[in-house]
Amino acid sequence: SFQQVQSMMCDLMEWRSQLLSGTLPKDELKELKQKVTSKIDYGNKILELDLIVRDEDGNILDPDKTSVISLFHAHEEATNKITERIKEEMSKDQPDYASYCRMSSSPTHSLYVFVRNFVCRIGEDAELFMSLYDPQKSTIISENYLVRWGSRGFPKEIDMLNNLKVVFTDLGNKDLSRDKIYLVCQIVRVGRMDLRDSNSKKYTQGLRRPFGVAGTGVC
Repeated sequence: SFQQVQSMMCDLMEWRSQLLSGTLPKDELKELKQKVTSKIDYGNKILELDLIVRDEDGNILDPDKTSVISLFHAHEEATNKITERIKEEMSKDQPDYASYCRMSSSPTHSLYVFVRNFVCRIGEDAELFMSLYDPQKSTIISENYLVRWGSRGFPKEIDMLNNLKVVFTDLGNKDLSRDKIYLVCQIVRVGRMDLRDSNSKKYTQGLRRPFGVAGTGVC
């Protein structure tokens, strides 16, 4: 029981640091809050503490503002979820909690990126979206860093020249244990529908068109 609680506390501390960082998008923030409340409820159950009933957003239900029937149904639903969770945990092989805790409680990692130049002959303005990508799961694991690049080969905000820097934060040990992580740059052209349109023609402006993509391994 001590090892179980130790492991859960390590998870909660790591998730707490992610919540306090303020860098998570709204959907990931909601998902992480649900994981936190689920872990707390599971821990209360195995420690034989009182069951806390919550709404869909993970907030504790106020008994003064919630009907008895609603509280009863919430208790039933919470009990069933925790029972299923216990069955899942018991079916898993027990890991090495001590080493797992050391890994989980270690500080988060960051990746510093300094954009010195962008060399790609486009002929119009472009938007560069940089993010971290997991090729194994085919998913982006970070938010996008946006750089607006002008058609003359300089950043749109000229004062940002030689100052385009970003830090991808809150990379935990689980991220570093991935088989591979790529830094991906997606290029979006902003301007005409067709580059072959001449200035003498009447053409639309400000259209965003996918132009290219590049990537490099970072770990």
